[in-house]
Amino acid sequence: MQELTREHIQQIYDIGPEAVIRLIEKLFEAIQQNEHLVDQVASLQARVNELEKQIAQNSRNSHKPPSSDGLKKKVRSLRQKSTNKTGGQKGHTGHTLKRVATPDKVIRCTIDNCKTCGKSLADIAVIDMEKRQVFDIPPVSIEVTEYQAEIKTCPQCHTTHKASFPKTVTQPVQYGTRMKAQAIYLMNQHLLPYQRTAEILFDFYGHQISTGTLFNMNYDCYNALKQPVESIKEHVIASDVVHFDETGLRADKKTTWVHSASTSLWSYYTFHHKRGSDAMDQANILPQFKGIAVHDHWKPYFKYSCRHALCHAHHLRELIFLFEHDKQKWAKQMIELFLEIKHSIEKAQSNGAHRLARSTIKDFQKRYHKIIDHGVKMNPHHDPKRKKKKRTKAQNLLHRLTLFTEQTLAFMYDFRIPFDNNLAERDIRMIKVQQKISGCFRSDQGAKIFCRIRSYLASAKKQGYNMLNAVQMALEYKNIFQTCRAE
Repeated sequence: MQELTREHIQQIYDIGPEAVIRLIEKLFEAIQQNEHLVDQVASLQARVNELEKQIAQNSRNSHKPPSSDGLKKKVRSLRQKSTNKTGGQKGHTGHTLKRVATPDKVIRCTIDNCKTCGKSLADIAVIDMEKRQVFDIPPVSIEVTEYQAEIKTCPQCHTTHKASFPKTVTQPVQYGTRMKAQAIYLMNQHLLPYQRTAEILFDFYGHQISTGTLFNMNYDCYNALKQPVESIKEHVIASDVVHFDETGLRADKKTTWVHSASTSLWSYYTFHHKRGSDAMDQANILPQFKGIAVHDHWKPYFKYSCRHALCHAHHLRELIFLFEHDKQKWAKQMIELFLEIKHSIEKAQSNGAHRLARSTIKDFQKRYHKIIDHGVKMNPHHDPKRKKKKRTKAQNLLHRLTLFTEQTLAFMYDFRIPFDNNLAERDIRMIKVQQKISGCFRSDQGAKIFCRIRSYLASAKKQGYNMLNAVQMALEYKNIFQTCRAE
């Protein structure tokens, strides 16, 4: 475009008023076009920034799962490097294979001839014996037990009577509780699909079981576990601190949700078509819960009147993103503060203390608010040009940290409250693993069956029960949790 010099303007002026008017009109058109282009560039730049932020997100600095990182991205773990060497630590009880005093079977290895001269050693006395033991599994096959109920007629009143079969023997031909327990264990603890479970059982025992029969085994276990899982729920409600989480689940070709409530001893899963308070109300744990709920700030949790504590693993990921991508210095300061508080608590606990000193708490509180003030100055929300403007990630996090200060620092006030919600995340992660291995559930009923059985298995494992024995006892309608200690 040719530059408009003073001489050009003078020439247009000399032509007359019409030429001046046309020039001014063109100038206004150019100004309007320029303003439109400036707005368009700003909009596109904002979009580019948003897309760059999405690309920069990974499991370390956002809520994305590790599986989304891919193989090429190298993501540093949030875990701090340990000073311990690899392998078992001092004081750790080893599990090395050890010789037993009375083996089940003894095979004697004889020597008949001298390896040097060939003389027979058959009649020579044994002067010593070197022993080696091999631990192995003998060939396994299905054992068929026939129950025969006697039928007798009373000689006096001529009434015919039949002996009772055991409670678990209900059909003319059926599988026993041990066989059912193994199938249920493979499908619900190791998350194998029906077909692969049938293949494994065939390879182990040479006996073909249909997928329909496997579903019936799961359904029988689901019915048998009604009371034991209800007792799990009661223990969770009575606990002081409970971890909550939720995750999506595909069932009947729709996105549904699994909610978990976990402690160090108990795991309770529920299935629902919604993620929010409708599902929580139906599970009926939070409406009755009076302890401390640890979660990741999902808003529906705050509907309930219990105390709340927020997960700092989530906070750290958000803060890392703000510092590394958006260069927010206050975010790094907050990370350092959270980790310093955590270290102080661990040190106090190792010294036998049950709480931090008041002066220490006040100092941490003062630094916390000072960092937030610093962050607010860097991210002012007021914009005179726009009355309503979407908050940035930094503004959203600052707003939450300000509004929920007590819940954020809850772990500092009460040592029973953990730093993060990893316990719940470990429990809920198995739902994702199940979908990766076995795919979605064909029906809502299948998802409900899995959640109930998984509640039982996860709780039994946390308390050190043998998993197969626990399932077998459940199928025999024996509640292992009736005598279990409360948390």
